[in-house]
Amino acid sequence: MRLVFAGTPEVALPSLDALVASSHEVVAVVTRPDAPAGRGRTLVPSPVRVRAQEHGIPVLTPPTPRDPDFQEQLRALAPDCCPVVAYGALVPRAALEIPRHGWVNLHFSLLPAWRGAAPVQHAIRSGDEVTGATTFLLEQGLDTGPVYGVMTEAIRPTDTSGDLLERLAHAGAGLLVATLDGIESGELVAAPQPVEGISHAPKVEVDDARVDWGLTAMALDRLVRSCTPAPGAWTTFRGERLKLGPVTPVLGDAPPTPLGTGELLVTKSAVYAGTATSPVRLGWVRAHGKKQMPAADWARGVRIEPGERLGEDA
Repeated sequence: MRLVFAGTPEVALPSLDALVASSHEVVAVVTRPDAPAGRGRTLVPSPVRVRAQEHGIPVLTPPTPRDPDFQEQLRALAPDCCPVVAYGALVPRAALEIPRHGWVNLHFSLLPAWRGAAPVQHAIRSGDEVTGATTFLLEQGLDTGPVYGVMTEAIRPTDTSGDLLERLAHAGAGLLVATLDGIESGELVAAPQPVEGISHAPKVEVDDARVDWGLTAMALDRLVRSCTPAPGAWTTFRGERLKLGPVTPVLGDAPPTPLGTGELLVTKSAVYAGTATSPVRLGWVRAHGKKQMPAADWARGVRIEPGERLGEDA
Protein backbone atom coordinates (compact mmCIF):
# COMPACT_ATOMS: atom_id res chain seq x y z
CA MET A 1 0.00 0.00 0.00
CA ARG A 2 0.96 3.64 -0.46
CA LEU A 3 1.50 5.02 3.05
CA VAL A 4 1.87 8.48 4.55
CA PHE A 5 3.37 8.02 8.02
CA ALA A 6 2.57 10.48 10.82
CA GLY A 7 4.76 10.67 13.92
CA THR A 8 7.07 13.00 15.83
CA PRO A 9 9.23 11.73 18.75
CA GLU A 10 11.86 9.00 19.02
CA VAL A 11 9.26 6.43 20.07
CA ALA A 12 7.88 6.57 16.51
CA LEU A 13 11.21 5.69 14.85
CA PRO A 14 11.00 1.88 15.12
CA SER A 15 7.63 1.96 13.34
CA LEU A 16 8.91 4.23 10.57
CA ASP A 17 11.95 2.02 10.06
CA ALA A 18 9.80 -1.13 10.02
CA LEU A 19 7.42 0.34 7.44
CA VAL A 20 10.30 1.45 5.21
CA ALA A 21 11.66 -2.12 5.36
CA SER A 22 8.23 -3.67 4.65
CA SER A 23 6.49 -4.43 1.36
CA HIS A 24 4.57 -1.15 1.66
CA GLU A 25 5.69 2.16 0.14
CA VAL A 26 6.14 5.14 2.46
CA VAL A 27 5.58 8.02 0.03
CA ALA A 28 5.73 10.84 2.62
CA VAL A 29 6.01 11.56 6.34
CA VAL A 30 3.96 14.05 8.37
CA THR A 31 5.51 15.41 11.57
CA ARG A 32 5.22 18.40 13.88
CA PRO A 33 7.03 21.61 12.84
CA ASP A 34 10.57 22.25 14.07
CA ALA A 35 10.44 23.32 17.72
CA PRO A 36 12.72 25.51 19.88
CA ALA A 37 15.00 23.53 22.23
CA GLY A 38 17.97 24.07 24.51
CA ARG A 39 19.15 27.26 26.19
CA GLY A 40 19.52 29.04 22.88
CA ARG A 41 15.95 28.08 21.90
CA THR A 42 17.14 27.24 18.39
CA LEU A 43 14.70 25.41 16.14
CA VAL A 44 15.29 21.65 16.13
CA PRO A 45 13.65 19.15 13.74
CA SER A 46 11.69 16.25 15.19
CA PRO A 47 13.40 12.83 15.38
CA VAL A 48 10.93 11.55 12.77
CA ARG A 49 11.82 14.35 10.36
CA VAL A 50 15.53 13.58 10.72
CA ARG A 51 14.98 9.85 10.15
CA ALA A 52 12.68 10.43 7.16
CA GLN A 53 15.31 12.64 5.52
CA GLU A 54 17.91 9.91 6.12
CA HIS A 55 15.59 7.54 4.22
CA GLY A 56 15.09 10.14 1.45
CA ILE A 57 11.35 10.43 2.16
CA PRO A 58 9.54 13.76 1.57
CA VAL A 59 8.47 15.45 4.84
CA LEU A 60 5.35 17.55 5.50
CA THR A 61 5.29 19.79 8.61
CA PRO A 62 1.88 21.49 8.65
CA PRO A 63 1.15 23.83 11.58
CA THR A 64 -1.99 21.76 12.06
CA PRO A 65 -3.66 18.91 10.14
CA ARG A 66 -6.59 21.29 9.69
CA ASP A 67 -4.48 23.35 7.30
CA PRO A 68 -6.20 23.31 3.85
CA ASP A 69 -2.85 23.30 2.03
CA PHE A 70 -1.76 20.20 3.93
CA GLN A 71 -5.01 18.40 3.15
CA GLU A 72 -4.57 19.24 -0.53
CA GLN A 73 -1.01 17.86 -0.42
CA LEU A 74 -2.31 14.70 1.23
CA ARG A 75 -4.97 14.21 -1.46
CA ALA A 76 -2.31 14.62 -4.14
CA LEU A 77 -0.20 11.87 -2.51
CA ALA A 78 -3.22 9.53 -2.74
CA PRO A 79 -2.28 7.30 0.22
CA ASP A 80 -4.08 4.02 0.78
CA CYS A 81 -3.54 4.40 4.55
CA CYS A 82 -1.91 6.76 7.07
CA PRO A 83 -0.24 4.90 9.97
CA VAL A 84 0.23 7.09 13.05
CA VAL A 85 2.57 6.81 16.05
CA ALA A 86 2.68 9.67 18.57
CA TYR A 87 2.09 12.40 15.99
CA GLY A 88 0.97 14.92 18.60
CA ALA A 89 -1.97 16.67 16.93
CA LEU A 90 -5.66 15.86 16.49
CA VAL A 91 -6.61 14.92 12.94
CA PRO A 92 -9.89 16.46 11.70
CA ARG A 93 -12.57 14.47 9.91
CA ALA A 94 -11.74 16.01 6.51
CA ALA A 95 -8.18 14.63 6.73
CA LEU A 96 -9.29 11.31 8.22
CA GLU A 97 -11.42 10.64 5.14
CA ILE A 98 -8.65 11.16 2.56
CA PRO A 99 -6.89 7.75 2.66
CA ARG A 100 -8.94 4.78 1.43
CA HIS A 101 -8.26 2.78 4.60
CA GLY A 102 -8.19 5.75 6.99
CA TRP A 103 -5.56 6.52 9.61
CA VAL A 104 -4.36 3.57 11.71
CA ASN A 105 -2.92 4.50 15.09
CA LEU A 106 -0.45 2.53 17.23
CA HIS A 107 -1.30 3.29 20.86
CA PHE A 108 0.78 2.09 23.80
CA SER A 109 -1.89 0.52 26.00
CA LEU A 110 -4.50 -2.22 25.88
CA LEU A 111 -7.46 -0.12 24.81
CA PRO A 112 -9.91 0.91 26.14
CA ALA A 113 -7.54 1.20 29.12
CA TRP A 114 -5.46 4.37 29.29
CA ARG A 115 -6.83 6.44 26.45
CA GLY A 116 -4.84 9.64 26.07
CA ALA A 117 -1.37 11.13 25.83
CA ALA A 118 0.50 9.28 28.61
CA PRO A 119 -0.65 5.64 28.78
CA VAL A 120 2.72 4.18 29.81
CA GLN A 121 3.24 6.61 32.69
CA HIS A 122 -0.25 5.98 34.04
CA ALA A 123 0.04 2.19 33.75
CA ILE A 124 3.22 2.17 35.84
CA ARG A 125 1.93 4.66 38.41
CA SER A 126 -1.26 2.66 38.87
CA GLY A 127 0.63 -0.56 39.51
CA ASP A 128 -0.55 -2.44 36.41
CA GLU A 129 1.29 -5.72 35.91
CA VAL A 130 0.57 -6.02 32.19
CA THR A 131 0.16 -3.45 29.43
CA GLY A 132 0.68 -3.60 25.68
CA ALA A 133 -0.04 -1.87 22.42
CA THR A 134 -3.13 -1.55 20.23
CA THR A 135 -3.65 -0.70 16.57
CA PHE A 136 -6.97 0.95 15.83
CA LEU A 137 -8.78 3.04 13.23
CA LEU A 138 -8.50 6.70 14.11
CA GLU A 139 -11.76 8.58 14.50
CA GLN A 140 -12.69 11.94 16.01
CA GLY A 141 -13.00 10.64 19.57
CA LEU A 142 -9.83 10.35 21.69
CA ASP A 143 -8.49 6.80 21.15
CA THR A 144 -12.03 5.46 20.77
CA GLY A 145 -11.84 3.85 17.32
CA PRO A 146 -12.36 0.17 16.46
CA VAL A 147 -9.40 -2.14 17.12
CA TYR A 148 -7.39 -4.12 14.57
CA GLY A 149 -4.80 -5.82 16.77
CA VAL A 150 -3.18 -5.99 20.21
CA MET A 151 0.03 -7.23 21.80
CA THR A 152 0.82 -7.60 25.51
CA GLU A 153 3.93 -6.75 27.51
CA ALA A 154 4.67 -7.44 31.18
CA ILE A 155 5.57 -4.44 33.33
CA ARG A 156 8.75 -5.31 35.23
CA PRO A 157 9.20 -4.30 38.90
CA THR A 158 11.98 -1.83 38.04
CA ASP A 159 10.60 -0.48 34.75
CA THR A 160 10.72 3.26 34.23
CA SER A 161 8.35 4.74 31.68
CA GLY A 162 11.37 5.12 29.40
CA ASP A 163 12.30 1.43 29.70
CA LEU A 164 8.77 0.23 29.03
CA LEU A 165 8.09 2.67 26.20
CA GLU A 166 11.26 1.57 24.39
CA ARG A 167 10.17 -2.09 24.49
CA LEU A 168 6.64 -1.22 23.36
CA ALA A 169 7.95 0.98 20.53
CA HIS A 170 9.95 -1.90 19.05
CA ALA A 171 7.35 -4.64 19.61
CA GLY A 172 4.55 -2.33 18.50
CA ALA A 173 6.31 -1.63 15.21
CA GLY A 174 5.85 -5.28 14.28
CA LEU A 175 2.19 -5.10 15.27
CA LEU A 176 1.69 -2.02 13.06
CA VAL A 177 3.25 -3.67 10.00
CA ALA A 178 1.20 -6.85 10.57
CA THR A 179 -1.95 -4.74 10.88
CA LEU A 180 -1.31 -2.97 7.58
CA ASP A 181 -0.56 -6.32 5.91
CA GLY A 182 -3.91 -7.61 7.16
CA ILE A 183 -5.77 -4.52 5.99
CA GLU A 184 -4.22 -4.81 2.54
CA SER A 185 -5.12 -8.50 2.22
CA GLY A 186 -8.64 -7.94 3.54
CA GLU A 187 -8.10 -10.44 6.36
CA LEU A 188 -8.37 -7.86 9.17
CA VAL A 189 -11.60 -6.18 10.18
CA ALA A 190 -11.63 -3.66 13.01
CA ALA A 191 -13.81 -4.54 16.05
CA PRO A 192 -15.43 -1.98 18.37
CA GLN A 193 -13.71 -1.36 21.68
CA PRO A 194 -15.34 -2.81 24.82
CA VAL A 195 -17.58 -0.43 26.70
CA GLU A 196 -16.14 -1.57 30.04
CA GLY A 197 -12.63 -1.01 31.38
CA ILE A 198 -12.26 2.52 30.03
CA SER A 199 -9.61 4.67 31.74
CA HIS A 200 -7.89 7.89 30.78
CA ALA A 201 -4.23 8.91 30.70
CA PRO A 202 -3.86 12.69 30.37
CA LYS A 203 -0.45 14.26 29.82
CA VAL A 204 1.73 14.15 32.95
CA GLU A 205 2.61 17.72 33.87
CA VAL A 206 5.57 18.85 35.99
CA ASP A 207 3.31 19.42 39.01
CA ASP A 208 2.06 15.82 38.70
CA ALA A 209 5.65 14.61 39.09
CA ARG A 210 6.16 16.17 42.54
CA VAL A 211 6.84 13.43 45.08
CA ASP A 212 4.35 13.10 47.93
CA TRP A 213 6.29 11.64 50.85
CA GLY A 214 2.99 10.74 52.51
CA LEU A 215 2.52 7.93 49.99
CA THR A 216 3.42 4.34 50.78
CA ALA A 217 6.91 3.24 49.75
CA MET A 218 5.52 1.11 46.91
CA ALA A 219 3.29 3.90 45.56
CA LEU A 220 6.15 6.39 45.77
CA ASP A 221 8.44 3.98 43.90
CA ARG A 222 5.84 3.68 41.11
CA LEU A 223 5.35 7.46 40.95
CA VAL A 224 9.07 8.11 40.48
CA ARG A 225 9.52 5.35 37.90
CA SER A 226 6.47 6.54 35.96
CA CYS A 227 7.99 10.03 35.64
CA THR A 228 11.45 8.82 34.58
CA PRO A 229 12.81 10.20 32.32
CA ALA A 230 9.99 12.65 31.61
CA PRO A 231 8.83 14.93 33.04
CA GLY A 232 11.18 13.86 35.88
CA ALA A 233 10.17 13.26 39.50
CA TRP A 234 11.13 16.02 41.90
CA THR A 235 10.90 17.17 45.48
CA THR A 236 12.33 20.06 47.48
CA PHE A 237 15.26 20.30 49.89
CA ARG A 238 15.97 23.45 51.87
CA GLY A 239 13.42 25.23 49.71
CA GLU A 240 15.02 24.36 46.37
CA ARG A 241 13.91 21.83 43.78
CA LEU A 242 15.68 18.46 43.75
CA LYS A 243 15.19 15.98 40.91
CA LEU A 244 15.02 12.31 41.83
CA GLY A 245 15.86 9.16 39.92
CA PRO A 246 14.21 5.82 40.75
CA VAL A 247 14.13 4.88 44.45
CA THR A 248 14.20 1.46 46.12
CA PRO A 249 11.66 0.52 48.82
CA VAL A 250 13.51 -0.86 51.83
CA LEU A 251 11.84 -4.04 53.01
CA GLY A 252 14.24 -6.36 54.84
CA ASP A 253 17.15 -4.10 55.81
CA ALA A 254 15.34 -1.06 57.16
CA PRO A 255 17.34 1.72 58.82
CA PRO A 256 17.67 1.25 62.58
CA THR A 257 15.63 4.36 63.44
CA PRO A 258 12.06 5.02 62.23
CA LEU A 259 11.80 7.95 59.82
CA GLY A 260 9.03 10.52 59.49
CA THR A 261 7.60 11.31 56.04
CA GLY A 262 10.39 12.80 53.94
CA GLU A 263 12.88 12.60 56.82
CA LEU A 264 16.42 11.85 55.68
CA LEU A 265 18.93 9.40 57.10
CA VAL A 266 22.47 9.26 55.73
CA THR A 267 24.79 6.29 56.15
CA LYS A 268 28.25 5.73 54.70
CA SER A 269 26.90 4.32 51.45
CA ALA A 270 23.20 5.22 51.23
CA VAL A 271 20.58 7.89 51.74
CA TYR A 272 17.13 6.93 53.04
CA ALA A 273 13.90 8.93 53.14
CA GLY A 274 10.78 8.17 55.14
CA THR A 275 7.36 7.48 53.64
CA ALA A 276 3.96 6.52 55.03
CA THR A 277 5.25 2.96 55.38
CA SER A 278 8.85 1.72 55.09
CA PRO A 279 11.65 4.05 53.94
CA VAL A 280 13.02 4.23 50.42
CA ARG A 281 16.68 4.37 49.42
CA LEU A 282 17.43 7.22 47.03
CA GLY A 283 19.21 6.44 43.75
CA TRP A 284 20.52 9.48 41.90
CA VAL A 285 19.57 13.10 42.49
CA ARG A 286 20.13 16.37 40.68
CA ALA A 287 20.11 19.63 42.59
CA HIS A 288 19.22 22.88 40.86
CA GLY A 289 22.09 23.97 38.61
CA LYS A 290 24.11 20.84 39.38
CA LYS A 291 24.93 17.61 37.58
CA GLN A 292 23.17 14.33 38.29
CA MET A 293 24.99 12.33 40.99
CA PRO A 294 24.52 9.38 43.37
CA ALA A 295 22.46 10.40 46.41
CA ALA A 296 25.29 9.49 48.81
CA ASP A 297 27.68 11.90 47.03
CA TRP A 298 25.05 14.64 47.11
CA ALA A 299 24.41 14.08 50.82
CA ARG A 300 28.11 14.40 51.68
CA GLY A 301 28.25 17.69 49.81
CA VAL A 302 25.23 19.33 51.45
CA ARG A 303 25.93 17.94 54.97
CA ILE A 304 22.43 16.88 55.95
CA GLU A 305 21.51 17.63 59.55
CA PRO A 306 19.54 15.17 61.73
CA GLY A 307 15.79 15.62 61.23
CA GLU A 308 16.01 17.40 57.87
CA ARG A 309 13.27 16.44 55.43
CA LEU A 310 12.54 16.35 51.74
CA GLY A 311 9.40 18.04 50.46
CA GLU A 312 9.42 21.13 52.65
CA ASP A 313 9.16 24.39 50.72
CA ALA A 314 11.23 26.47 53.09
